[in-house]
Amino acid sequence: MATQLFLNLPVKDLQRSVEFFSSLGFSFNPDYTDENATCMIVNDNACVMLLVEDYFRTFNSKDVAGTAGAAEAIMSYSVDSREAVDEAVRSALATGGSLSEDPRDLGFMYNHSFQDPDGHLWEVFWMDPAGMADPAAGSTSGAVPS
Repeated sequence: MATQLFLNLPVKDLQRSVEFFSSLGFSFNPDYTDENATCMIVNDNACVMLLVEDYFRTFNSKDVAGTAGAAEAIMSYSVDSREAVDEAVRSALATGGSLSEDPRDLGFMYNHSFQDPDGHLWEVFWMDPAGMADPAAGSTSGAVPS
């Protein structure tokens, strides 16, 4: 069983990405940061490594996915309230992100999506754990973000 998650994402401009994600409240581990990469802290057990595209290419032989016309993944993260979902998307849009999808309200879960400056898809969600078990809340057993 895994104890930590490190997601690696290619970026065109590392400084722009750091500024963008800093505006969303993320911090960075200076021990894993240089001109080629930075470690964005999601929580104690999950990080996103933002790697300059040329450096990212040194880890595999595949081409870097073009995010303009295709989705390679959707990164989802939770926040503490519906208001925090909207605030995260407002911050993303104000600092170079773009709207990905309109908000979805499922009663027990509320989510909204944006693209970062490199076109990676991010979904921010709030979920009421008590609502998931309540059929009156319109929930579906096993429903997850996205």
